[in-house]
Amino acid sequence: MKENQRRLKSWQGWLLFCAAVVVVFLLGMLAASVTERRAEIRSIYANKKVELTPFESRNGIYRENYPRQYDTWTNTADTTFTSEYNGSQLVDVLAQRPQMVIFWAGYAFSREYNTPRGHMHAIHDMIDILRTANPGVDGEGDLQPGTCWVCKSPDVPRMMQAMGVDNFYKTKWSELGSEIVNPIGCADCHDPETMDLHISRPALVEAFERRGIDITKATHQEMRSLVCAQCHVEYYFKPDGKYLTFPWDKGMTMEDAEKYYDGLEYYDYIHPLSKAPILKAQHPDFELFSQGIHGQRGVSCADCHMPYMSEGGVKFSDHHITSPLRYIDRTCQVCHRESEETLRQNVYERQHKVMEARNTLENELLRAHIEAEFAWKKGATEAEMASALKLIRQSQWRWDYVVASHGGSFHAPQECQRVLSAGLEKAMAARLSIARVLAKHGYTDEVPLPDISTKEKAQEYIGLNPKELNRKKKEFVETVAPKWLEEAKAKGRLYMAKK
Repeated sequence: MKENQRRLKSWQGWLLFCAAVVVVFLLGMLAASVTERRAEIRSIYANKKVELTPFESRNGIYRENYPRQYDTWTNTADTTFTSEYNGSQLVDVLAQRPQMVIFWAGYAFSREYNTPRGHMHAIHDMIDILRTANPGVDGEGDLQPGTCWVCKSPDVPRMMQAMGVDNFYKTKWSELGSEIVNPIGCADCHDPETMDLHISRPALVEAFERRGIDITKATHQEMRSLVCAQCHVEYYFKPDGKYLTFPWDKGMTMEDAEKYYDGLEYYDYIHPLSKAPILKAQHPDFELFSQGIHGQRGVSCADCHMPYMSEGGVKFSDHHITSPLRYIDRTCQVCHRESEETLRQNVYERQHKVMEARNTLENELLRAHIEAEFAWKKGATEAEMASALKLIRQSQWRWDYVVASHGGSFHAPQECQRVLSAGLEKAMAARLSIARVLAKHGYTDEVPLPDISTKEKAQEYIGLNPKELNRKKKEFVETVAPKWLEEAKAKGRLYMAKK
């Protein structure tokens, strides 16, 4: 009786048989697909059209072997993407926020500061800007070192190999103009012979070595962030020789970098109004990213900014390095199941909160600089102002550490808000200290603010001549830069790929 109950009915047997056939068929299809993909990938690497030599910096040549990656890389020239805050287009930040001219008075950033564009614009944006492209402006001459080129081109490792790292850094920026001509591209992140991810700049390796870390043992996933960390970091040029250095010896937080600089008694410039010794943050993207939830969970930069895509059976990284908000279906939604709009608003919500803290800090920091200038005019002494100047330095460092970062308000929103809040506290303390100094000198009224409602008015207030600056820039871009390009072409430094 029980044996009859255990027997399968005929239709159940046929159902199992058909299911087994379907499973075997699907497994066969999967195996065939995998085999086909592997075969196609092998054919790509086995049938290389061009042998790439070490330090090959001409991006166009790489297309012969890797057309998919190259063609998506050229999309970094696209400037159409916009977001709640910034996008891929060039925006004059000083025109948006004239108070930043005051913060950077006495430093080249007060001349011009724009939002960053895609990698294909790196060389042009480096030349066509008042921070570098003005030999002779304000009687300064050509003071920018070759170090300024380091993150802009795969020609940099080539020239470092040819000249030596020390000599490259020491050379004047303008003397390398006809050699540094290819924008950020293939050889910056890939070994030209093997196409493995590699570190092409010494500063990153040196920074980790000083902390006892050997990044040559990094995993492939870690390398998908470390190649970005070669450039997207806080750094400074050592006064002797302008050697590029990352201030990570004491750690990678904002306070760790500040302790490093304080230990050296280092400053980037003396503010001409407040006379505070200022630290200029660069772009501590990797540092802030490492403190955010994605960095802590092992997500790499490339996972979000270079998502995988498939074409013709080949899976590869999309080299259109851009905001993850541009392709939410291939970035955020790989891990998160919410709708595109929900995820987008999640990002904006974090950015709004950081921006609110930034705006409040900027209002207080602006007044601190102006009030310090006013106190000096009222006869304040160095001893009386020492405490306020230290607080202004600390406040501006915290403000700049967040503002100079690319995407920090999303990479690590909690850390950004913490840093900005600390900066606000320092700015308010500085203002209180200055008020006490002014009271000693008989002044208790509110300090009047100058009219800096536009970038031009702010520049004039700190002693710059906007018309002369732009005249010199136009002269440089139209005369010197074209000569560099012609020299580069004559040397065979450029190669334009044809699709």
